[in-house]
Amino acid sequence: MQTRAIPSSNESLPIVGLGTYRGFDVEPSQPAYKDLPAVLDALFEKGGKLIDSSPMYGRAEQTTGELLSIHEPRSPAFLATKVWTRGREEGIAQMEQSFALLQTDRIDLMQIHNLLDWRTHLPTLRHWKEAGRIRYIGITHYTASAYEEVEAVLKAEPVDFLQINYALDDRGVEKRLLPLCRERGVAVICNRPFGGGDLLAKLKDKPLPGWAAQVGVKSWPQLALKYLLSHSAVTCVIPGTGNPRYMAENVRAGFGPMLTDAQRQQLIALVG
Repeated sequence: MQTRAIPSSNESLPIVGLGTYRGFDVEPSQPAYKDLPAVLDALFEKGGKLIDSSPMYGRAEQTTGELLSIHEPRSPAFLATKVWTRGREEGIAQMEQSFALLQTDRIDLMQIHNLLDWRTHLPTLRHWKEAGRIRYIGITHYTASAYEEVEAVLKAEPVDFLQINYALDDRGVEKRLLPLCRERGVAVICNRPFGGGDLLAKLKDKPLPGWAAQVGVKSWPQLALKYLLSHSAVTCVIPGTGNPRYMAENVRAGFGPMLTDAQRQQLIALVG
């Protein structure tokens, strides 16, 4: 799998990761739980590392911690999670709970989810980064209505990562946020990479472009991910799934040539 440098450190990060929203919010007693070790295997075997979770994802952090603790060989995961509450002490308590649920003494990326009370949490995150408890600091959002605030924070505060919504049919970040991240040296993680759910349904009955095989693509999900990865400001995409087959399909977007500008424009024309 291809890797890209995290601008603030130059550390290499594989360009396809895993989102745990919904897919990992399952109990061990549920049938879906037994598929999740194979999801992690599909990610790791092809070179993926980043696993993104959040306290707002139900049981996802706990499930992730359980599965990584028993993974053989030792998991190479780059762990990302979030703080999503108001108040300094409440934020600290929530993040301590994330450490416990993920069964780790160091989290690679701690993000302020949806910018909730970000002014309060940033000093804590900076202190924890200096102490080595977390390695990187990020902010997140998932809706265009927040772009103005996201832009203001990126201009005012040094952060390592932005996690933001970006999809073939949701391209608003291309106008200002992605160029700003490139200018400010901020890594970009794409959430909701298949849009709100209608994108793949809209594309599934259309034939793949004739050039798809030339860029190593065999399906619309792979092509939708490769569209995002072909933007120079994007560091990693995190399609969410609890299905091993989908994970194995998604990671293939991290291989082969990226798209040309002409190919990207052709895809834009297809979705309108």
